[in-house]
Amino acid sequence: MDSTIPTTNSNSRELRLRAGIISRREPLPPSQRKLRWGTTSFMLIMHIAASFALLPRFWSWQGIAVFGILYWITVLGVTLGLHRLVSHRSFVAPSWLEKILVIMGTLACQSGPIEWVSLHRHHHQFSDQPNDHHDAGRGFWWSHSEWMLHEIPALRHSHKLAGDLLADPFFQWLDHWFLLLQIPIFLSLYWYGELNGVHGGGIGLVLWGIPLRLVMVYHVTWLVNSATHTFGYRNFDCPDLSRNCWWVALLTFGEGWHNNHHAFPQSARHGLRWFEFDLTWQHIKLLRRLGLARKIRQAKYSQ
Repeated sequence: MDSTIPTTNSNSRELRLRAGIISRREPLPPSQRKLRWGTTSFMLIMHIAASFALLPRFWSWQGIAVFGILYWITVLGVTLGLHRLVSHRSFVAPSWLEKILVIMGTLACQSGPIEWVSLHRHHHQFSDQPNDHHDAGRGFWWSHSEWMLHEIPALRHSHKLAGDLLADPFFQWLDHWFLLLQIPIFLSLYWYGELNGVHGGGIGLVLWGIPLRLVMVYHVTWLVNSATHTFGYRNFDCPDLSRNCWWVALLTFGEGWHNNHHAFPQSARHGLRWFEFDLTWQHIKLLRRLGLARKIRQAKYSQ
C-alpha cells in the first residue's frame, strides 16, 4: 500500500527572510582551501576528452545513439536509484532491482554509492547552512562544482549517515571500485565501433559514451545543487534556497522540482502540480504496475 505524506503550504514571511540571510558566510578554513588534485585532475581530463568527442572526425549517428542510451541509463540510475530509492527510501523494490539501479547510478562516476548517499543525506540535514558541503550561500559556482575540488568535512560522518549501505558488502565493494564499471563500457564501445566501421572508429564511440556522457551528466546533476537554489519559484517556504526550475527538471528527469523535494524529501513524486512533469515518477509508476515498486510514499499537493 502506498502512503501519503501530509502537505503544508506556508507563506511565512519569516522563512523567506531566513532564505535571504542565509548567504552570509565566513571564509573557508585553511584546510579546505587546498585543491584535491586527484578529483581536480580527473575532472580536467574528462572535460578535455569530452571536447574531443565533438570534433567532426568523431561525429556519428551511432555515437549520438550511444550517448542517448547511456545518458538515460545513468541519469535514471542517479534519480531513481541513488536518490529516490536508496537515499530517501521513497519506495521499496526487490533487492536485485535496487542493486541494478544503484549500479546504473554509479556509472555517473560521482563517487561510490555510500559516499553519494551520505553526502546527499547530509545536504538535507543542513541545506544551505554553512556546514552544507555544497552550500548555495557561498555562490553559484561553489554549489555547482567547486565544493568537490576541496576537502569535504561531511565525509567524516558517512558511518552515521549511510550505515544501511555500509552494512552491505556489495555496496562496500562498489564504493571502492566504481571506476572499474567504465572498463566494460570502454571495451564494448571500442569493439563495436571498430567491427562495424563507425565513423570515428571505436575511439569515437568511446569518447561519446564515456567522457562526453560523464561531463553532460555531471553538469546536469550539479545544476540541482546550483541552479535550483538560484532560479525558479517556490511552492513551499522551506528554510533554505531551494527553487523549482522547469528546465533543470527536464534535463534531470524531474529532479528540478527541488523546492517540492526539500519540502517533502521522502516523497517519490517530485512534480506535484499538473504542469510539473516528473519523468522519474513516471518510471516509478511503471515499476508499480509491474509489481516491482511498493510502499510508495508521496505528497499530494493541493493549492
